[in-house]
Parts: sequence; structure tokens; C-alpha cells
Amino acid sequence: MTFPALALFDIDGTLVRRAGAHHREALVYGVRRVTGLETTTEGIPVQGMLDPDIIAVMMRNAGARRALIRDSLPEVQRAAERFYLRECPALHDKHCPAVEETLDRLTRRGVLLALVTGNLTRIGWRKLDRAGLRRYFRYGAFGEMAKTRAGLAKLAIAEARRRRWIDRATPISLIGDATSDIVAAQGNRIRSISVETGITPREDLAALNPDFLLRDLRKLRLRMLGVSPRPAGA
Repeated sequence: MTFPALALFDIDGTLVRRAGAHHREALVYGVRRVTGLETTTEGIPVQGMLDPDIIAVMMRNAGARRALIRDSLPEVQRAAERFYLRECPALHDKHCPAVEETLDRLTRRGVLLALVTGNLTRIGWRKLDRAGLRRYFRYGAFGEMAKTRAGLAKLAIAEARRRRWIDRATPISLIGDATSDIVAAQGNRIRSISVETGITPREDLAALNPDFLLRDLRKLRLRMLGVSPRPAGA
């Protein structure tokens, strides 16, 4: 089956926001459980960062040597995921504006939906489970799968092509709330759709010239994704 368009979505600040401290607590717990180090995310500009990079900075700030960070990172990530699976609360009231309506509309029009997020895999899926949004997304590229967000987007695109869900002419968009989402889209030569539902100031987003800069998903139109509107009466 070939889809008419592929839309790649970030999670935090794009689909859900103000989801609580459990994600940050999971990263702190993971480091402590594996290495014994006491760390914090305080002072780290985590928006748009990949979870493995956040963990590395946390550990480096706590005095960890590069070898310890490298060798312990896989187990730290697994411990953080286990913590989050246990502790993540219900997030149905943490949706960004018009998320369900937008995802419903895109699904009805046959748009292929996937995730490109800095969240670790099990954290990202759990977050969507607890927000009641997982059913919309067929697959995703997550924080531990590549070194950069652009690399994650490249993986997601390649997977869709490998499965023949899209072809070379299929329009592809990346929808996110951070400057790193714009950079990732531009690095893959796909459409960048930026929303102001995160914490990045509008002027910072606008400075990178996304294809579309929206207040929130209520302003998203099918034409922005390369999907033609249905003819009247269709």
C-alpha cells in the first residue's frame, strides 16, 4: 500500500506538553541505578535534544569520564525506560491543542503517520500510550537510533521506502516545535512545519525559515503536507 503523504511528528511540545517530571526523573534514575552517580537535568537545554545526549551531558556534568559514559549508556537507557514504564501517569489531559482532531483528519485522508523523537523508544511509545495517541502512529525513529535528529528523520524515511509505503515522489513533512526539528527537515530536504506549542520563542523558529510556522495544529492544512483537498461532494 502506498500512502499519499508521510507526516513525521515530534512528541514533546508537539503532541503533548506539560507531561510532568517523570521523563527527567527516569533519566536521573537510570544513571543512578547503573553508575551510582547523582545527576540532574537542571541547566541542560533539553528541548530538541536526544535522550542519549541528555544523559551524556548529565554524566559529564557530574564528573564522569568519557569511557564510563560510553560503556554505561546502553544500560542507563534501559534502566531509564523501565522506570518510565512504571511511573508514567495518564496524559490524556496533556495534549497540545487540536492533536486528536488533527490526527483523526490526517488518518481519514490516508496520510502515513510516524514519530521522529529524541525520546528513547520505550519512553516514547509509553508516553503516547498514556496520552491515548499511539493508535495513530505506524512506526517511529527514536533517540537511541541515530546521532542526530536529522539522522532519525533519515531512518524514518528510509523505513517507509523500504516497506514501499511511500515512493520517491511522496511528499514528506516533519512537524515539531523546536529549532532542531526544522534543521532535521531541511537536512533531509523535506517540508518543515513548525508549531509554537513548545517553549522555543517564535522568533527563533522563524529565523530558520521553516516552510510553515503555525501557532498550533489547529492551523495545519492538508495542502501543507502535499495532500490535495477532496473535491466538493466527494
